[in-house]
Amino acid sequence: MLTLRAANLRDLPVISHGFFGRQGGVSRGIYSSFNCGPGTNDDPANVTENRRRARVALGASALNTLYQIHSPTVVSVDAPWSIGPQADAMVTKTRGIALGILSADCAPVLFADVEAQVVGAAHAGWKGALSGVIEATVAAMEAQGARRSRIAAALGPCISQANYEVGEEFRARFVAADAANAGFFAAGTRAGHHQFDLEEFVAARLVHAGVANLSRLSTCTYAHEAEFFSFRRATHRGEGDYGRELSAIVLP
Repeated sequence: MLTLRAANLRDLPVISHGFFGRQGGVSRGIYSSFNCGPGTNDDPANVTENRRRARVALGASALNTLYQIHSPTVVSVDAPWSIGPQADAMVTKTRGIALGILSADCAPVLFADVEAQVVGAAHAGWKGALSGVIEATVAAMEAQGARRSRIAAALGPCISQANYEVGEEFRARFVAADAANAGFFAAGTRAGHHQFDLEEFVAARLVHAGVANLSRLSTCTYAHEAEFFSFRRATHRGEGDYGRELSAIVLP
């Protein structure tokens, strides 16, 4: 099982976390092998087993994931659920419930305030990050007693700038929101196209939200096929679906 851990979360007391790659599960074919996405067309029994393995590895009694919609919506978790609500981030003080983010190029972000014993998890694709999912997660943690000055955040594997080509309309949307966002784009190899740095953009939103204790894994999901699922890679190949990797944090 491929499980990456962030340096600033790894040694924190009362916290267990992991950025799980695609290895170590039971799924087959394009979902091989550690697909944790119930919204895929994978065999549900395989997804259930993969999620069980992740839960056990985390030392959690339950694993909650969301019906992710690329929004800034955050929910508070106080009990296990079988079907998650439509949202893109969660926070909790409840022990034993792992907060899981599903991704395949978007940036998963895990949060922890050890003193307040509050954890959070966010799904930060470009749309959610631009609309404020990072800031909303930090605010929701503060509502449960955390302080942003104490929060440690870890930014997990996501698509790199080198592999994230976008059109002019995409760039214009960011620049219209804030002219400084132009700095997250480099010239593309094709006319009228640009390379977008999702990781750097999400990191900047975290810093702007007052989260100074930040760790980045800086690992590209598109480039490392053996280790990670990638929506864009599957799209470029004309594959009908793609697996989802899991990133999760828990107060065990």
